[in-house]
Amino acid sequence: MAGARRKLLLMGRSGSGKSSMRSIIFSNYSAFDTRRLGATIDVEHSHLRFLGNMTLNLWDCGGQDAYMDHYFSTQRDNIFRMVEALIFVFDVESKELRKDIETFVLCLRNLYEFSPSSKIFALVHKMDLVILEKRQDVYRALMKSLEDTSAMFSFQVQGFATTIWDESLYKAWSSIVCSLIPNVALFQKHLQTFADISEADEVILFEKTTFLVISHVTNPRSPGFRSDSTRFEKISNIIKQYKQSCSKLRAQFQSLSIRGTDSTSYLDTMTSNTMIMVIMSHKPDIRGSSNLPGGNDINGDGDESLADEAENNIILANIKIARKMFEKIEMMNPDDR
Repeated sequence: MAGARRKLLLMGRSGSGKSSMRSIIFSNYSAFDTRRLGATIDVEHSHLRFLGNMTLNLWDCGGQDAYMDHYFSTQRDNIFRMVEALIFVFDVESKELRKDIETFVLCLRNLYEFSPSSKIFALVHKMDLVILEKRQDVYRALMKSLEDTSAMFSFQVQGFATTIWDESLYKAWSSIVCSLIPNVALFQKHLQTFADISEADEVILFEKTTFLVISHVTNPRSPGFRSDSTRFEKISNIIKQYKQSCSKLRAQFQSLSIRGTDSTSYLDTMTSNTMIMVIMSHKPDIRGSSNLPGGNDINGDGDESLADEAENNIILANIKIARKMFEKIEMMNPDDR
């Protein structure tokens, strides 16, 4: 099938942080690296392959007044036609918030005319600059205004509080991109099957380059894994930084396994465009029972090592078996589901 193209508008006032977040998510910049970025000149186009068949056409629109005037006058048709999603970035410390909202309204008005089925996302950015006790109040107040404004044009806006200094950026962009993936429900269905067969506590599917979360499954009998609602995005952030460290050492990142006190995590390639993380809690019948003499050492270090190796081989074998199905889903036409 022909590749699906998704046009995304990244808009907001100059200095709001648009190019910084784009560079972190799609160009492997660290938060510190973004300090050397200059202002965006007019519109910067990025064509990003995502999951094989899908291409994200990201239009990073410069936020200076002169450019904004052109977007809403002579370039209206070019900018706002065939838009799949608008990502509007608000600087939470902007001194001209009223003007920022007016610009947002102009975007909605033009999308209503040229792309009425667009998805609307608002990122309330640089939240790290707001004192912790006031963050929720500041975010909710702005989002209430944006929701009321969007409703006037029959749009629903989805908001996120973000900063480049933590995992909130990955949470926002994972949600945005997943809303554009036509087969995301099919990914979810087969990831659930994989988790059930593997008896895994948690399974997460990542896009390989950006490490955005595509889908995840949690075993309801493992409530401890749900204690942190941003754990997937934290993993994205950590692994992305680890990959950058590998690149600096001219080493290629391929797979990873981490054994903790209560669980072991396996990270491996699922398809050419995705990676999968499988989290397995340590089973008492494998590790021994602390109620018996000798505690966790009842089977001896040798038996425990063999059990670890057996579990590792089973998980890798399951990934290998599932690989063909997930590759098929990636290449599938949405009409064939």
